[in-house]
Amino acid sequence: MISIPMTLLITATLGSVLAGLTCSIAGVFVVRLNMASIGFCMSHAAFAGAAFGVLIEVDPLLTALLFASIAAVLLSPVASRAKLNTDVVIGIIFSLMIALAFIFLNLSPGEAASGAALRILWGSIFAVSEFDVLYLALLSVAIISFVILFYKEILALLFNQKLAKAAGVNTYVFMLVIVFITGLAVSLSLKLVGGLLVYALIINPTSTAYQYFWDLRKIMVFSPLVGVASCLAGFLFSLETDFPVGASIVIVSALILAVSITVSPKRRISKKSRASAA
Repeated sequence: MISIPMTLLITATLGSVLAGLTCSIAGVFVVRLNMASIGFCMSHAAFAGAAFGVLIEVDPLLTALLFASIAAVLLSPVASRAKLNTDVVIGIIFSLMIALAFIFLNLSPGEAASGAALRILWGSIFAVSEFDVLYLALLSVAIISFVILFYKEILALLFNQKLAKAAGVNTYVFMLVIVFITGLAVSLSLKLVGGLLVYALIINPTSTAYQYFWDLRKIMVFSPLVGVASCLAGFLFSLETDFPVGASIVIVSALILAVSITVSPKRRISKKSRASAA
């Protein structure tokens, strides 16, 4: 097991809890609204931004937030002006961002930059600072407040966008807020989980929750619990094995999802339904 200072251990543990919380709540929106491609695009936009920050020697968090925000703003207008399907535009932006990320990392000089680049790729507990934890805590409060204050509107939007719009919900604004939330969650979790892996922390906990519940309220409660548990277990696994913390968190979350799919009550009900129909 790695021996690390107590202060760093507490900071990394709090960062793991908050990253699991924010990413998994954002994951409820992403999975329910079938926004998997958007979330994937946002994660790599943040990754490219962080790589650009390393290149120009600016805090990677700031540039990750900048790139994620630009991607969020561009998605809808570009799709409309180019008369293209949103998924096509997402694919274009995603490939552009991942290309830019590797160009920025390749141009970053020196051993220090190489170390920073690896932390962006795979995540590192040593990269998480008290400010990162504070930002994640503020984002957690903001997301939870957003869900509580606009729960009815969010529920309508997640149920059916067209019906929500017909009922007077400003779906465009809510979708834009959800995309920004996803970008913020990804950007602030980047140091811990890594740019190539952070997307799994958005998808896996919510996908696990969907194996057990139909009720959106229960999914919104259970998904963050799974996200926090995955991050803590992955963090401990990383300390024990000396594996990258991001990879450890993703492996644990994927294992939890695999077990959940195997024992899922929904799966058993589906099997019984098919057997009855036969």
